Amino acid sequence: MDRSKVGNLRLFRAHRLEASAILRGMTSPDTRRWQDKLFSLPVTMGYALAALVFIVTPRSMSDPDIWWHLRDAQILLQTHHFITEDIFSSTALHAAWMNHEWIAELPYYWGWTVAGGKGVWFVNAVAIAIVTVGIYLVSYRRSKSAVGSFLVTLAGMFLSSVSYGPRTLLFGWMCLLAEMYILECVYDKENPRPAAAWLLPPLYVVWVNTHGSWLIGIALLGIFFATTLFRFQWSAISSRGMDAKTRNTMLGAILASVAALFVNPYGWKLVAYPFNLAFHQKLNIENVEEWKPVDVHTVRGEILLLLLAVAIIWQIYKQREWELHDLAFVGAGLYSALSHSRFLYMFAITAAPAFAMRFPPVKRGENYRPKPLLNIATMVVLTIMAVKQSVLVKDTDTQKAMPLFPVDAVPSLRAMHLQGKVFNSFLWGGYMIWHLRDTPDFIDSRVDIFEYNGTFKDYLDIIRIKDTEKLLDQQKIRYVLFEQDTPLAYFLEHTSRWKVDYLKGNVVLLERTTPLPN
Repeated sequence: MDRSKVGNLRLFRAHRLEASAILRGMTSPDTRRWQDKLFSLPVTMGYALAALVFIVTPRSMSDPDIWWHLRDAQILLQTHHFITEDIFSSTALHAAWMNHEWIAELPYYWGWTVAGGKGVWFVNAVAIAIVTVGIYLVSYRRSKSAVGSFLVTLAGMFLSSVSYGPRTLLFGWMCLLAEMYILECVYDKENPRPAAAWLLPPLYVVWVNTHGSWLIGIALLGIFFATTLFRFQWSAISSRGMDAKTRNTMLGAILASVAALFVNPYGWKLVAYPFNLAFHQKLNIENVEEWKPVDVHTVRGEILLLLLAVAIIWQIYKQREWELHDLAFVGAGLYSALSHSRFLYMFAITAAPAFAMRFPPVKRGENYRPKPLLNIATMVVLTIMAVKQSVLVKDTDTQKAMPLFPVDAVPSLRAMHLQGKVFNSFLWGGYMIWHLRDTPDFIDSRVDIFEYNGTFKDYLDIIRIKDTEKLLDQQKIRYVLFEQDTPLAYFLEHTSRWKVDYLKGNVVLLERTTPLPN
């Protein structure tokens, strides 16, 4: 076959491929290109991550905070006044207290009013999906690698599952991702937009009223400014620096962001609260599980070590450069995660863009062929799976919270009309605030006010059988509502001064048999 025939054959094949692509879509070439973008690989992977969240999100309300958050939101919407003192407990009644997460409580309360426990689960899943896709988008914007961004986000999902309950902290992580996206726009290598920094002050107005994690955002903002201020090069670590215009804009936006923190219903006290938590609530930090360091013997700890090992080996093998602010963000996230397990989510957020940069971007050459039909089929399958899981969610309040909360005991406790102070399990305090409103709790997961007045210390001593009867007498406790399989329940059941009024499953209610001390 001569060269002219070969050339004609190739030309014919090219025209046939183009025509078949148009015919398959039954659309014009312009519309087809739009469809290729909508159902492209990057979009499909982002959609897959969101669908996966709905598939794996626990169908429970096992977080002890959610109940008093619901009650706070209900009171705020009914009275149109912010809570300024404790109105739920018997031990800290009328003590000064701030509802410092009031914005984040409102979506969960809306979910509860619409569909009860199932509504809260849905809001929780949506919040986790937004954070997950946000990690993917920030990573993809930086790396232009859909596969790399998908993989680092997927790894982050395993680590961040520590906070997959209905938590206000999720909305704080949304704000952190918004900040990181803004910083990416400001410091974009190809198309920097310094004016985007002025989005930071309004972001902090929302953030300070949403969650105390705004302090992390301010710290990272300072780290970013310090590590990008000057041009720097040392081995594989570098910084491009900032021009004068960008530097002045960033400095002005940072100062305005700090001022924006005081736009809240509690003034300077709300701004000071995260510092109070860090430096004055020692018992809280030492005894609440999520504040403890990561246990490397758990699955999450092992995954974290594995990811770090892979990252080190990858860096040795590929010898890729690191921007100084990326390295600082990874270091800050890693230190925080190792110090407190709740910050594994923070590590997933701050480290993902830098790790995604280790993957090469996809190059769309002559041989690149979009696969919209395959991507559409993938989306359809994932949608069916996610919807199926969502429909299967029933009354999470009664079916999935059973191991953690005294669900079955509530009707009996209401019928008893308990007259007197109740000593309750720490994890059950919030549940009592929502379900047993006529029975003030001894303690709940609003740890700050109970640490200030010594109640938390007394609680720890009582459950550890350290001056238990003496402290119960001092607090004038008439009832003890606790888990059955605990040293405290065993100790009181085997004394003559207490009797069992209710026992079912792992819930026991004990009542004092002797008169209360004067």
